[in-house]
Amino acid sequence: MRKLFGTDGVRGQSNVFPMTAEIALRLGQAAAAVFQRRLGRKDITAVIGKDTRKSGYIFEYALVSGLCSMGVDVYLVGPIPTPAISHLTKSFAADLGIVISASHNPAEDNGIKLFDREGFKLPDEFEEEIESFINSGVDTSRVNGVGVGKAHRIDDASGRYIEYTKNSIKNMSLSGLKIVLDCANGAAYKVAPLIFRELGADVIVLNNNPDGTNINLECGSMYPGVIRAAVLGHNANIGIALDGDADRIIMVDEKGNDVDGDQIIAMCAIDMKKRGKLNGDKVVVTVMSNIGFDIAMKDNGISVIKSKVGDRYVVEEMRNSGAMLGGEQSGHIIFFNRSTTGDGALSALQVLALLKTSDKPLSELAKCMTLFPQVLKNVPVRDKRPIEKMLSVCAAISKANSALGDAGRVLVRYSGTENKCRVMVEGRDVNEISELADGIVAAIREEVGE
Repeated sequence: MRKLFGTDGVRGQSNVFPMTAEIALRLGQAAAAVFQRRLGRKDITAVIGKDTRKSGYIFEYALVSGLCSMGVDVYLVGPIPTPAISHLTKSFAADLGIVISASHNPAEDNGIKLFDREGFKLPDEFEEEIESFINSGVDTSRVNGVGVGKAHRIDDASGRYIEYTKNSIKNMSLSGLKIVLDCANGAAYKVAPLIFRELGADVIVLNNNPDGTNINLECGSMYPGVIRAAVLGHNANIGIALDGDADRIIMVDEKGNDVDGDQIIAMCAIDMKKRGKLNGDKVVVTVMSNIGFDIAMKDNGISVIKSKVGDRYVVEEMRNSGAMLGGEQSGHIIFFNRSTTGDGALSALQVLALLKTSDKPLSELAKCMTLFPQVLKNVPVRDKRPIEKMLSVCAAISKANSALGDAGRVLVRYSGTENKCRVMVEGRDVNEISELADGIVAAIREEVGE
């Protein structure tokens, strides 16, 4: 069987391997078997949440069947952000948390992500063990009709997450702030507007009418132009765009300028250091982070630790280093004293609190770093041949590195969640880096393009 787990759980097109009902059922059984073995007991519990994709019903019921067939009791919380599952797994003293979501991907895709009892995404070796059980099969004959698990619907899960999130800024009043909020027709469509309104903000809500097929459809964090127009049209203080499962955030300032994850992390890191809250004066970001971020952190006496792409790898580095803040340019941001995974709403609250306490607009706060021009291109591929074995691609990368020298950089990698090769070129001149990126893209298409 082909490999199931990627950078962020199992993901793919619904009803196409690996995102089939059969695999989901077997995944439920395998996860139960591995957690029961590791915990040394059979009476374990699991929490399952999902985003708003219509295909979520397929995988929710298949996972429940697999888990219950192994004697696991399941709590179903319905559509709710990914970070809420991380929190609720701990809150319910459950052993396993499961999210059914393909994050920022289109509605025809779906995915399954797993959390341990402490709210952390599973490390690679844990996923590999589960995958081996899926491939070999799990014997359920030991669990008779009396010993199977039960599934329970939890009606107040959203309220628990709302209160937990608001408490991250000690329920500070946001009165006087006008916010444009894009919910991406996703998992936060109910909870996110309430979080900000209950703290007194004036909230203009966009894309909070999911129909099962419109999640991330020309809205959310992948389309900041939507909130940009609304911020300018409503004379708002800030625009907040979440993705389909609300674990990432992109912002727009009061002038309509985009504010990405690097800028959000930078302003929060500087503020946390001033308040003595940045443990060890260090922060964790990925290799995709903008060069301007590194320069800003150096200027402010903050050390930067780099991880692989993916918020779970950021979290691993944070746990290893003791860092309290980390995240990705794409908007996954982790405030480790509050959360164990990226949380869009919680991150937004930290920035809104900073606006209130500093009495500065977002445009002023974002000036803490200067973004270098960066070109990002995604190339659909038919297979993921090792990049170092494609001579024409290596030649194009070498040419770009020579042209940029110390004033830029090149990063070429395969996506862990899609059949795409991602090309990033960064430097001082937009025209130059665009031309260099196009050369690399052309070589990739020649070698492995669809």
